[in-house]
Amino acid sequence: MEEYKLPDLRYAYNALEPIIDEQTMRLHHGKHHAAYVNGLNAALLKMADARTKNDYTYVRALCLAVAFHGSGHMLHSLFWESMCEKGKCIEPKSGTLFDQMVSDFGSLDSFKRQFSEAAKAVEGSGWAILAYEPSGKKLVVLQAENHQKQSFQGATPILALDVWEHAYYLKYQNRRADYVDAWWNICDWEGAERRLAEAKR
Repeated sequence: MEEYKLPDLRYAYNALEPIIDEQTMRLHHGKHHAAYVNGLNAALLKMADARTKNDYTYVRALCLAVAFHGSGHMLHSLFWESMCEKGKCIEPKSGTLFDQMVSDFGSLDSFKRQFSEAAKAVEGSGWAILAYEPSGKKLVVLQAENHQKQSFQGATPILALDVWEHAYYLKYQNRRADYVDAWWNICDWEGAERRLAEAKR
């Protein structure tokens, strides 16, 4: 069985400073994300063993572990891709993503306000997610508690902001709102545009 692997970052650990500091990036990617990858692989291995033995005593716990660690791995992978170095992240003034946001949220600024407020209001640990919902052909802003709760089945995430405390606590302590507001300086709009195009295909 092929294992999941921790993806390499496309920028240096210090590339997102001063918005996100190097130490946080090293811990977040190399420790926290790696733990979700390891947890996912371990749960899948145990599930394979259960199939071999035809013993599904712990199938509920294993399904929960796959959902938790798998969603943690996928959302973190998207989170790294949702950011770029400060100064290289240019807000769209036109294009597919911009037009879709105007259609679905009224304006780019209106989307940013809704997304920011969703991120700040996540109860406990979780995420703010921009996703494309294909049956309605529209963008939706979602919250995810932990990694997997409150999901919109069938919607494809195209932008993710991690608001677990490990994503910001070393620099921002309990000031989640400051972290969310600062994050827009490193939001990779071009990547979101590409992912929207892929989701629409």
